[in-house]
Amino acid sequence: MIKQIQISKNWLKKLVHPMSLEKRRGITAEITPTTRPSFNFFLLVVLSCSIATMGLITNSAAVIIGAMLLAPLMSPIIGIGLASISGDTKLLKSSFFTLAVGAMLAVILATLMTLINNALPFYSMQELSTEITSRTHPTPVDMVIALAGGIAAAYALTEPDLSAALPGVAIATALMPPLCTIGIGVAIDRWDVAGGASLLFLTNAVTIAFAAALVFFLRGFSSDLRITDHKVPRSLVIAAGLIVLLLIPLTFYGVKFFREAAENRLINTVVTREVSKLNGAELVSLDVTRDGDALDMEITIRTASSLDYEQVVQLQKEIVAGLNQSVKLKVNQVIAEQLDPLIAPTATPTPMPDATATFTPTPSPTASLTPLPTLTSTPTLTPTPAQGRVVWPTMPALLLYQEPGGPMIGYLYPGQQISYLYQQQTYAGLEWIQVEDSAGRIGWIPSGYMQLLLPSDTPVATEN
Repeated sequence: MIKQIQISKNWLKKLVHPMSLEKRRGITAEITPTTRPSFNFFLLVVLSCSIATMGLITNSAAVIIGAMLLAPLMSPIIGIGLASISGDTKLLKSSFFTLAVGAMLAVILATLMTLINNALPFYSMQELSTEITSRTHPTPVDMVIALAGGIAAAYALTEPDLSAALPGVAIATALMPPLCTIGIGVAIDRWDVAGGASLLFLTNAVTIAFAAALVFFLRGFSSDLRITDHKVPRSLVIAAGLIVLLLIPLTFYGVKFFREAAENRLINTVVTREVSKLNGAELVSLDVTRDGDALDMEITIRTASSLDYEQVVQLQKEIVAGLNQSVKLKVNQVIAEQLDPLIAPTATPTPMPDATATFTPTPSPTASLTPLPTLTSTPTLTPTPAQGRVVWPTMPALLLYQEPGGPMIGYLYPGQQISYLYQQQTYAGLEWIQVEDSAGRIGWIPSGYMQLLLPSDTPVATEN
């Protein structure tokens, strides 16, 4: 037992041993210049922020990793940890100032880049990318990563042989992407995004500074304390207290995030299962927003034939039963036809409505010495669907609805001929008309999107 304790002490001495005064001075002299605001520092901040912002907008993990490798903000944070242990007030002020200015510059630059992108745009941001949303829900796991990364970074600085590990540490303890996420959240007026990213950056910065201070203390950088004194510097106590305080919101966000993830997984499972029960239907996309206790759900499905109203109502009932909560459902349909290149399609004529002629009795000729012309009545047409064509001021396809404001059942295109069925309704301030397309689908469109094709006058033949 005594031998095992002695081995543990020897291993601990090898792992944590105070450095000589000469080495400590050399490391301090090496770290101090990197904590000062300089042209090189701000240039790296601008370049790193530009790369990270574009990576976040385009949802490119490889681009974001490239921004992490620059890691300009790591140096002032390490400087804060060193200054808090060594008691160097000048180094502490310089590190705090450099970190604050660099962080503000990154947020402002990310905001401007996002505003410019949305105005032009270079890349359309229809929704937040996964790279952005992953930095808005910090958890205690992020704190553990930052703690390990900070220890690795500080220890690698005290051991020149481990300098090759610094790029990996920079990637693990990401500092620039959360700042860029703050700027993106401000630009798109999403303060929940900016708030979550701010908490992540604060967690990383405080934890890395604490880890660095701990390493420097164990390596003998403390000005008036040694490990054998069995006393802990006040700076370490304060940093540890800040970390404990940060654990409160991190735990809250972590629990909330895991609950939402479990709920989203259940929603996706239930909707996919119920859609698959429809004949030949396939779920294309699912968009869910929470409106109080209810779920506002919009799904897009691919079907071989259009769904009727009763099927959509039944689908909603099945989803409500599976989730056990209120659901507001909106279904978008994409009509698809499966083609086999080895089997040529067979042309099937689609019958179109024709005019039906009804003849009235023809008057008998009147006896007279001189033959008079006898009028022959023309056929009288019964009301039949009028022919028209689709018009639209722009190129996108027009949607054909099952009913005014109801589910979509198909697409119409400019110039396409359709039949007007003489049924009209007013819905949401628009005049809707019932039409039939060339595929035989009967639906509703706004009246402004159809132009009637009026037949030209045909002369009627008379007898001489």
